[in-house]
Amino acid sequence: MKTPRPRFARVFAHAPARVRALVRGSEIGLVVLAALAGCGAGVAVAAMGLAAQTLREWLYGLPHGARLSATHDLSAATLLLAPAAGGVLLGLLVHGLARWRGRRPHAVVDPIEANALHGGRMSVRGSGLVALQNTISNGSGASVGLEAGYTQISAALAARLGLSFELRRSDQRTLVGCGAAAAIAAAFGAPLTGAFYAFELIIGTYSIATLTPVVVAALCGSVVARGLVAQAPLVTLEGSDALATAAITAADTLPAFGLGLVCAGLGVAIMRGVTLVEAGIRASRLPAPAAPALGGLCVGALALAASPQVLSGGHGALHLHLGDHGLRMGVEALVLLFAAKAAASAISIGSGFRGGLFFASLFLGALAGSIFADLMPGLAAFAPTSLAYAVIGMSALAVAVIGGPLTMTFLTLELTGSFPITGLVLVAVIASSLTVRKTFGYSFATWRFHLRGESIRSAHDVGWIRTLTVDTLMRREVATVPVSMPLATFLADHPLGSPSRVVVVDGAGRYAGIVRVPEVHAAIRDADGASPALADLLRHRDDVLTPDMNAKTAAAAFDRAESEALAVVDGLDTRRVVGLLTESHTLKRYSEELDRQRRAMLGETA
Repeated sequence: MKTPRPRFARVFAHAPARVRALVRGSEIGLVVLAALAGCGAGVAVAAMGLAAQTLREWLYGLPHGARLSATHDLSAATLLLAPAAGGVLLGLLVHGLARWRGRRPHAVVDPIEANALHGGRMSVRGSGLVALQNTISNGSGASVGLEAGYTQISAALAARLGLSFELRRSDQRTLVGCGAAAAIAAAFGAPLTGAFYAFELIIGTYSIATLTPVVVAALCGSVVARGLVAQAPLVTLEGSDALATAAITAADTLPAFGLGLVCAGLGVAIMRGVTLVEAGIRASRLPAPAAPALGGLCVGALALAASPQVLSGGHGALHLHLGDHGLRMGVEALVLLFAAKAAASAISIGSGFRGGLFFASLFLGALAGSIFADLMPGLAAFAPTSLAYAVIGMSALAVAVIGGPLTMTFLTLELTGSFPITGLVLVAVIASSLTVRKTFGYSFATWRFHLRGESIRSAHDVGWIRTLTVDTLMRREVATVPVSMPLATFLADHPLGSPSRVVVVDGAGRYAGIVRVPEVHAAIRDADGASPALADLLRHRDDVLTPDMNAKTAAAAFDRAESEALAVVDGLDTRRVVGLLTESHTLKRYSEELDRQRRAMLGETA
């Protein structure tokens, strides 16, 4: 009996064949799907934002529309216990999901991993649960932003839309990028920022073929979100007048460059701090459902000791610091707030709250820029104001943690409208990005992949490499000879002109090596006395391939062995011969796949 599909699956069933063919065969079709994905992302962002704000108002007793991190009249008990209550709720949800599934839930694939390894395939149900957990985490005051949940659910909905039309792999990956672009554009009201977020972080490259759908999705997401929920501007600045005391010159790039280097070091420290907290939680052997409650208590204690500005994503706090009449604090208070916010973010994520560091890194960067402006001597000789350094630091620290130099540069441009300051931001983000890449090598997302044992460092499509394995490339019909075979018998069975390589096995049927037929004939011809044994002519005794190796690893093995062919064994312990692979065939197939990927990136269909 056929099992009926869930109602959600029926809603997203495959489109009719004629419609699928129309979409797959037309660039306009992909743009239409991108617009739909953008509208869906705008709705999702508005819904998550409203849900998180409602939860904050309920837990903290806030007036309608008030920002948690900008509120100062909260009681000590509320500050201490509300984040812990959110941790309890989150822990119960995770525990209930684990019991419902009967096992520990699998890690949900995020947009970067989906595009790098899975051809743009994501789980809508799993992503919805991640978005729900992110909403609870942010709404209860944990120091995480909603951007991770925004991009997760929006990209997953876009991916499901693409699967319903059976898009090609390259188009499917582009549509996932469209969903993420629309989410970021909707979150910040910044379409260019959303588009370049997709290009740099989700798709992994920019091309003419991806420009139109991604920009259309970002515009749709921003418009829909603004239509559903009124959005206050992230910062309210009067252009360059608030950011510079004189015209920006080339000399002003020097402090911007220095601030970029400082932010690179701070970003690496924050990412490693999250790892240390996670290691501490694991070492304590605290039950997983209880960890968020403990983390919530710690975050509440930091808010009580330092400032409520450490709570939640920090939108309200950033408004306090960046504005025409922004909050002015002494350098000691700024350093304390920076340390408290960084610790709260690390504790929140490390203890199991769901969310990301996107907005936290923006707020921390603004604090770092303000501290830099107060502590560095001689800055009065340069045009940028303290507020300008806060804006520059905001982007430089965010790029150290999140990545995407152009994303953060366009964010500054769309928020401030100041081209001169945007130029200084570009200098800072390049310095920060290059320093982190050369010294640390990861953004926050790819660092998490590294800790899980994954090797990916960007959204570049490497999933096809993993499917192009030795098992799919090798020749399986391989004749073998025993190492004990007399040399005369071997010569009779393998005259000159027969296949030039023969695989040799030992008495137990295990791989022993490879002999070259011309070398055996030459050895007999040149022998002065007793003929050599077959075992004396074996090559590549320890150079073998296994079926699970990918083509790139196999090509490296050929280089190391300096051989044009290698035997394939079922395992390094059993060493049973299952095939033979040549270097020429491997490189041919690898080159064909690389060319196909290049053509897909350029938008060529043939």
